[in-house]
Order: sequence, then structure tokens, then C-alpha cells
Amino acid sequence: MRRRARLETDRRTFALGGLAAAGLAAAVAAEYGRVWRRGSAPLPQETDDVLSAAEAAAVETAAVARVGYRETPPRENALFNLLSSFAATFLAARGTTYLLRTRRTVGPFRNLTVGRRRIHHFVPGIVIGFAAGAVAIVTNDETLEPRLAVPFGVGMGLTLDESALLLELEDVYWTREGILSVQITLSVIAILASLALGLRFLRRGERVVLKGA
Repeated sequence: MRRRARLETDRRTFALGGLAAAGLAAAVAAEYGRVWRRGSAPLPQETDDVLSAAEAAAVETAAVARVGYRETPPRENALFNLLSSFAATFLAARGTTYLLRTRRTVGPFRNLTVGRRRIHHFVPGIVIGFAAGAVAIVTNDETLEPRLAVPFGVGMGLTLDESALLLELEDVYWTREGILSVQITLSVIAILASLALGLRFLRRGERVVLKGA
């Protein structure tokens, strides 16, 4: 019975990860195809050099992303930065801790022990997240929010990557119970992505409905 529960947990984790990866890939592919159709790069059926056309479309897609980022309101940029830094930090933390299982150091990172206590990466995560949140509250400057969202996302990523450890009050990072951290993090990523998309819909709706207000 216990083994069956563990298998179901593993399946849910893989399902969440698969959905997250598929959603990101679909969004990137859809935007790339849209820019290719509407941009200056010739379509595959219009040229013999498809690779060059695909490269030109990729360059235009990157340009669209850069301009769109600059033209997006600060609140939406902040949410995007939060989501990106959170997801990137989680992946980097998982990869680094995996390598540290067989190595003493990975670049500047290493296992840190103070006395008999091992300092886990949720500790700097909490400090970084709290510091970014405190600065955001004290300054009350919307233009700083996109920048402060990056360290806040880093802090969230480092902390939630060890959420199972915090819940169990023991080091279960590489155990079956530690899968809970991955599930929580993937769920938060999905929620943040949904918020970002929902906020974009609301802004478009405001422009239409409140046009004359």
C-alpha cells in the first residue's frame, strides 16, 4: 500500500513537471510561429533556405520579446521577473545540490556547516526574500518593483526548494518525502504563470471597457 502511494506521488510529480515544461514550450513555439508568419522572414514554402529563414524569425522573436518587456507596465514586469527568477533558482538549486552529493564544491557553492549545524539553502533564501520585501515596502516605489522581484523570486526558489525539510523538520531533501518540495514549487510556478496571464487579460479588458472612463 505504501509503495503504491509512493508511485502515485511520483506520477503526480512527473505530471506537474511535464505540464509546466509543455506549457512553456507551447507558449514559446506559438509566439515564434506568430512572429514568423507576420514578420519579415520568408515562410518555409516561400524559400529554399529554411534554416536562414528560421534564424531570422528567431532574431525577430527575440526583438519582440525585448521591446514587449520594455513596453509592459511595471507590475506585469515584476510578476514576470518573479516567476522567471523563482523557476531559474529552483532549477539551479536542484542541479547544484545534486552535484554536491559527489563533489566538495561546485563553483563558489559548497556544503556549509557551522559547529554541528548544517546551513541549508533555505536560510539565505529567507534572508534574501525578506530583504527584498522589506525594501519594496520601505521605498514604496513602483519603478523598483521589477528589480526587487528578482531577489524576491530567488529567495522564494531557495526556500520552497526545501519546503519538505521545513514541514518534516528533518533533512528529507533526497528522500521520497522530499518530492513534496518539487510538487510545491511546480504548483507555485503554475499559479504565478496563471496570475501573469490573467493580469494580461485584465489589462486588455480595462483598455476596452474603461476606454471612455
